[in-house]
Amino acid sequence: MSTLTSHLVTRDPNAASSWYVLVLGARENSRITLPGGQVLTIELQFGDSVLAIADELPAMAVVSPLTLGGTYGALHLAVDDVDMVWKRALDAGATEFEPPHDAFWGDRTGQFIDPFGHRWALDQHLRDVSHDEVVRLAAEAFASGDQG
Repeated sequence: MSTLTSHLVTRDPNAASSWYVLVLGARENSRITLPGGQVLTIELQFGDSVLAIADELPAMAVVSPLTLGGTYGALHLAVDDVDMVWKRALDAGATEFEPPHDAFWGDRTGQFIDPFGHRWALDQHLRDVSHDEVVRLAAEAFASGDQG
């Protein structure tokens, strides 16, 4: 069986690692620092998932969302209490992307941009919703312009 590990690039992986530990409950597993202090990788553990973060290496076209001026997508993190983690993230410098709300697919969810430019979605499961119901509700939501 294969696993998938996300690898994020930040302008300050040391600060990012500390932020992800304090705010999102990650645990740092390991780090590789190059001569001169540049961080090649910091491995973080989120439950049974691993996230690697690293410094920008512009000469190799390895840059962060702050350099690019935006991010490509979102990391989804399952949490026990979306509202508590949401508040902790915003209090620690995150920017609101989508406020917490109860979504049609059965989760309480909200999204923020962390201080390093990466978008996170917090997800708290509230109720089971059948696939057919999700399809129907998604069609209704997108037809009305309400994507939440």
